[in-house]
Amino acid sequence: MSHPIPSRSLHLGMREGELRDKPYAAFWNPRIAPLVEHVREALLWGPLAAPLLPDLKGAPQLLDAGDHEVENGLGVRDDGALFIAVRTAMPDVSPAMVDWWFGWHGQEPQRYKLWHPRAHVHACWGDADPPGAKGRTRYVGRVSFVDEYIGSQLQQVTIRFVRPAELGFDEAALADPAQATVVCARIGLLGLPVEAGWLVHHVRGVPGGAEMRSRFWLGGPHGVVRAPGFVGAVASRFARRVASPSLEEARALLVHCSQEMSHLASFLPKLYAELHEVP
Repeated sequence: MSHPIPSRSLHLGMREGELRDKPYAAFWNPRIAPLVEHVREALLWGPLAAPLLPDLKGAPQLLDAGDHEVENGLGVRDDGALFIAVRTAMPDVSPAMVDWWFGWHGQEPQRYKLWHPRAHVHACWGDADPPGAKGRTRYVGRVSFVDEYIGSQLQQVTIRFVRPAELGFDEAALADPAQATVVCARIGLLGLPVEAGWLVHHVRGVPGGAEMRSRFWLGGPHGVVRAPGFVGAVASRFARRVASPSLEEARALLVHCSQEMSHLASFLPKLYAELHEVP
C-alpha cells in the first residue's frame, strides 16, 4: 500500500513573507560552502570495486572504534545495490543535537529548507507530533514526506524512520546521546508502493564536536514493491530491473549529502541553543 500524497505547495527557496515571525528566520542562509576535499577526491576516484562495499548487514559495525575502509565513495555491489558513503565533520555539534534536529525540522517546510537552501523544497510528517516526545523518540516510527532536488532532478520520497535495533544496532551502546546516535530509515517512492533503499547516519562524538558517517544502500535487493506473496516478489524483481538508480544519481546523492550535512553543521549548535526547548 502506498502512502497518500499530501497536499503541499512546492517551490525552491523562500518566498517573501515565508519567514515572517519564524523564530529561526536568522538561520536562513542560501549560500552553500564548497565541497570538502575528501568528497571531491571520492568523485574523482569514481566507482569503487564491489568487494570494498559493505552489505547493509554490516551497518552495525559503524559502532566499532576506528574508521572503515570506505568512509567516502560510491559503487555498485555484487548484489546490484548502489552503495554511497560520506563523512561530515560537525564542529561544536553533539549527537543529541542531531537527534533533536531530525525530530524538529519536519514540522514546517521552512525548517527543512534551512538544511539545504539550494535543494530542499518541502517536508512534512504523516502524523501529528507525539506530545512530550524528545530526542530519537520524536522521529522514530514516523514517516516524513520529502520533496528535494538530488542534482537537477526533483525527487519525491518517503522517509520511514525505524529504531536502530531494526538494522541490528546495539541500542545499549546508544544510551548516552552525548556520545553517539544512529538515524536509520527506509526510503520509499512517494505515491507508489515501492521501497527504494535504506539510509543510516551514524553520529559519534569526537574532540571539538562530532562527525557524521552517512551510508546509503539503494536498489538491488533493497528495492521492494509492497505487495503480498508471489505478486510482491515478481513485482519487486521487475522494479529492480527498471528503476535501479544510476551511478550518476549516486554521485549526485553523495554531493547532496555532503552539502546538506556540512551546511547543517554550520548553524545547528546556535539553533539548538536558542530553540531546542521550542516545539
